[in-house]
Amino acid sequence: MAEALTADALPAPHGFFTRRGGVSNGPFSSLNCSLSSRDDPAAVMENRGLVARSLGIEPAGLLGLTQVHGTHVVTATTPWAAGQGEKADAMVTDRPGLALGIVTADCAPVLFADAGGRIVGAAHAGWRGAVAGVLDATVAAMIALGASAADITAAVGPCIGQASYEVGADLRDTVLARSAGDSAFFAPGQRDGHWQFDLPGYCAARLTDAGVGHVIVTGFDTLADEARFFSHRRRTLAQARGQTGATLQPIGHQISVIRPA
Repeated sequence: MAEALTADALPAPHGFFTRRGGVSNGPFSSLNCSLSSRDDPAAVMENRGLVARSLGIEPAGLLGLTQVHGTHVVTATTPWAAGQGEKADAMVTDRPGLALGIVTADCAPVLFADAGGRIVGAAHAGWRGAVAGVLDATVAAMIALGASAADITAAVGPCIGQASYEVGADLRDTVLARSAGDSAFFAPGQRDGHWQFDLPGYCAARLTDAGVGHVIVTGFDTLADEARFFSHRRRTLAQARGQTGATLQPIGHQISVIRPA
C-alpha cells in the first residue's frame, strides 16, 4: 500500500506520499512517481496508479507537470496524458475527478485548499521558485477560481530541512536581494561563507505574506530520513564523499497529491 503523510487541517483529500509502497526496484525503490526518471516507465505508471486509487480517483485523472523551477501556474479543467504536462510548477483546479500531483526530492511540495475543499492547488517550491513567487502565483490562481486567500489552508510538505541545507553566498544573496528581512531564514553554516537555509520556513512566510489564512509546516526532512524519502542532496553528498557508484546513481521522486472534495 502506498504510504502517505497528511496534514489534518487541510480540508481536501490529499497525501504527501513517501517512497514506500510501490513496485520500483533498486535506487528507485519503491514508490517512485517521476516519469522523467530512468526507472522502468511501466513501474512508474503502476506507482502513480496506486497513488491515484488511494485517493479515490482513476489513474488518468492524476495530473503532473514538466517542472522547471518557475512561477507559471496551470488551471486544470480536463485531464492530459501522463508525461504531457506543461512546463510549469503549480496547478489549481475546481473539477471533481482531477487530482494535482507534484514530484519532489528535496524541494518543497505545497498543497492548498479553500475552506470547503472545492478549490485546490499544488505547487513545487524549490528555493528559486519560492523566491520568484510561485506560491503567491498559486494563491492568485485559486482566487481567480473563486477562493478567498483568508480561507485558504496551505501545507508545506516534506522537504530538505534547515539543519540539512547548507548553501553558499550566491543563494543567500539572491534571497536577500528580494528582501533583506529574509536573513532570518539563514543560520550560520558549518563552513566559512556558508549558511543553513530554512526552506520550509521561508515558504511558510511567503504564504502568510500572500494572505493565506492557515499555513502548516509538516516538518519532515527529506535528506535526514532515507527510509522514507528520496533526496537529491543526499546523493550529492554521497558523491562528494566518494561512495562507490555515487556518481552514476539515479534517483526517484516522491509525489504529493490533492484533489477537490
